Amino acid sequence: MSEHRRKPPRPHGGGSRAAARRAAQQPPSGRRAAPRSGSPVPGPRRGTDGGQGGRAAARRAARRGGGGRGRPPGPARTGLGRFIDYPRAGKAGIWRWLPSWKLVAGLCGTFAGLVLGTVGVALAVVQVPSAQLASKVQKNVYYWADGKQMVVAGGGSLNRQIVPIAQIPKSMQNAVISAENASFYKDWGVDPMGILRAVVKMAEGGETQSGSTITQQFVKNTYLSQEQTLKRKATELLISVKVGATQNKDDILAGYLNTAYYGRGAYGIQAAARAYYDKDCADLTASESAYLAATLNGPNLYDPYGGQGPAATPEKNLKRASDRWKWTLDREVQTGHMPAAEHNQWVAKGFPTPQKPRPATNRAGQIGYLTDLADNYIVAHSKISKGELDKGGYQIYTTFDRDRVASLSKSVEAVRKANIKPQTRSVDQFVQFGGASVEPKSGKIVAIYGGENALTHYTDNADYTGVQVGSTFKPFVLAAAMEHGKRNPALGPQQSDDQRTRVSPESVYNGDNMLTLRTYSGAVWHDRDGSEWHQKNDGGEDRGLISLRTAMQFSVNTPYIQLGMDVGTDLVREAALKAGLDKEQLASLTPTFSLGTSAPSAIRLAGAYATFADSGRQIDPYSVEKVEKNGKPAFQHEQQSRQAFPANVANNVTDVLRTVVQAGTGTAAQLGSRPVAGKTGTTDGNRSAWFAGYTPQLSTAIGMFRVDPNARNQEFLSMRGVGGKPTIHGASFPAEIWAAYMSEALRGQPVEEFDAPQPIGEKVYGGGASPSPSPVPTVPAAPSGSPSASPSSTASPTASPSPSKGCAPPDRHCTPGAIGGNGATDDGGPGGPAGGDQGEPPPPPPTRRTGGGGLFGGPAG
Repeated sequence: MSEHRRKPPRPHGGGSRAAARRAAQQPPSGRRAAPRSGSPVPGPRRGTDGGQGGRAAARRAARRGGGGRGRPPGPARTGLGRFIDYPRAGKAGIWRWLPSWKLVAGLCGTFAGLVLGTVGVALAVVQVPSAQLASKVQKNVYYWADGKQMVVAGGGSLNRQIVPIAQIPKSMQNAVISAENASFYKDWGVDPMGILRAVVKMAEGGETQSGSTITQQFVKNTYLSQEQTLKRKATELLISVKVGATQNKDDILAGYLNTAYYGRGAYGIQAAARAYYDKDCADLTASESAYLAATLNGPNLYDPYGGQGPAATPEKNLKRASDRWKWTLDREVQTGHMPAAEHNQWVAKGFPTPQKPRPATNRAGQIGYLTDLADNYIVAHSKISKGELDKGGYQIYTTFDRDRVASLSKSVEAVRKANIKPQTRSVDQFVQFGGASVEPKSGKIVAIYGGENALTHYTDNADYTGVQVGSTFKPFVLAAAMEHGKRNPALGPQQSDDQRTRVSPESVYNGDNMLTLRTYSGAVWHDRDGSEWHQKNDGGEDRGLISLRTAMQFSVNTPYIQLGMDVGTDLVREAALKAGLDKEQLASLTPTFSLGTSAPSAIRLAGAYATFADSGRQIDPYSVEKVEKNGKPAFQHEQQSRQAFPANVANNVTDVLRTVVQAGTGTAAQLGSRPVAGKTGTTDGNRSAWFAGYTPQLSTAIGMFRVDPNARNQEFLSMRGVGGKPTIHGASFPAEIWAAYMSEALRGQPVEEFDAPQPIGEKVYGGGASPSPSPVPTVPAAPSGSPSASPSSTASPTASPSPSKGCAPPDRHCTPGAIGGNGATDDGGPGGPAGGDQGEPPPPPPTRRTGGGGLFGGPAG
């Protein structure tokens, strides 16, 4: 700078301030003279020029990282530290740790840039696959347990026909867009707000939603596998953005409607129109289109003729389908795709009921039931989706033994041909049988009987049907009593096992007819109206004081309903679950729960009895050993077992059930010298009859019931007079079928003995019984091979509570007026109060569906 531009020195202390600045810039000398003793420490004075210079020096020092007055000292910021400035210099307390708005904005900008860059790179890298290769269809091949081919089905027989968008009615296009993706023609292939809404809905505990657009669903159906992984979902989003940006919206919509699964084996709108309404898709009405759009939400739950599992009964499906159909029509009005006047016309005409399903011809006989059972097991227990399975190319190795399947079918048809004559007896119409056979040591389902023919009878009677099992449930009551014990009347209802008295099969209960039901403490049990409950025995028989063994032997109801009260129905339910029954198939916890108001499938019942056969070791039944695709493993069954009951508890249950077959209601099931354990069961109004039994090698359950599959209101019908018999019990046709099948199934097998039981529990007295010097009367055991004793049946109680009272809210099976009867209980009779304090609910409606459900055919059991 030139000399003449220098500023002149400032008067009045300016030099002092300059000196102060220079002093502040000088590095410290390292030593400072100590102040003299008693002298004040030198420093600036307020109001002087020197003081002003001192404050300025302090501010400059603070900016350089020094500790100014009232500010914490900190290290000088250099390089990246000066740019980030965190923790913040020159700030005290919490402000030092709160990032500045500049820092927050910088971080957000950096993150957004990284995300956009990553997405950009991913979009550049990800390529849209070939639709032709992805949708190539093959056959599935099913094999018997011995490795020989059973049938070629599925896959190549897929019902699909591609049609151009011009042949798809506008009503179908509008219905799907309104119901699935109202912003279809405006979005970019993905809908971030839709995904966010789905996440919020699920977080709030509402109905699970996918948040997927039509474009995403088209991409998933056409190009990708159906596995539920983050990688697959991310790939779906990226391809959807590309497809949405490069393909015409009408082409995407046509692609989706031609690849979506509508149920009944129909892929694509043309196949769906034929499967449901037997017409070309171009001829669909707006009302029919609204229903077919509803099936895309889950065809298993929206076919009015039923689906897989206890949640997909015809009644429930019809209501869901009707509600969704109406909602779709409402949405079309809301989205401007249908005038309100047209909407009102369709609603006034009512729900467009589709035709009945027509299965493929390769399902003849039992094959359809077997392949459905295998398919549904695969979907429920592997990562293979229904859509992938239907595209075919799989080799499916099942557990089914073809000789035993043939033997079970032959045994049922022999009894049917000899006794059931619907042409001469109207009461013989609509009689149905179902059965299943399971290996106790492996859990393999070796045989099932699903019905007369899978081509004409669509319900798999081996799986869930809603048929109650009556007295075949009593072994679970006895198991709970021997494992946990009878409650102490002096203590509260919640008692540990140490406070209880474990029960022996020789324990004594009152077996009289019309016995007053009591709580575990001995007080008379009352329903919500204050009425007592009096349980009947079959034929009104008074059995007096009898042992639990004898009560099981002749299926006397009053001891077991009281035993359930003494132990607690919650522990009875726990025993049933541990044995292998499905909680979805168990009734509400009422006193008659112990007498068999539940409706497990034949597969589940056979599997639960197999737990007793194998000394308390439980294995879930299964139908598929392994699945391969193109020679590579796609699924492998892994056996898992657990000790459900102490071995001696299970062995004592078996010993008691042997008495039933040796000299009780089950003598028709004897197999010569081969040891057999089993139990008969018949339900209220003689609406169903069962025999479930086992040897060490095989457990089998056979059920029999009547239901008109064509009736508008499905209900189980009485079997009195069927086959020319006054009543049907588990000891009659079911036990006869069981014995004929087991004789063939075990032919050539060695005779194995059950593990011997050891003494268990104490001889307790319950149900009004008390120790007496006189011996307890028991019915003498009949010699092996003698005629069966008259089976007991729980007749309708004459207690004051009306059996027609309402249902308890927790009971999912309680549908007043649906199926006749007041709840199944023992070998033929109603039970007791429902919901714990009211009349017993009627049994659930029969389930009709194409294929098996539950654990073996779907999510539920």
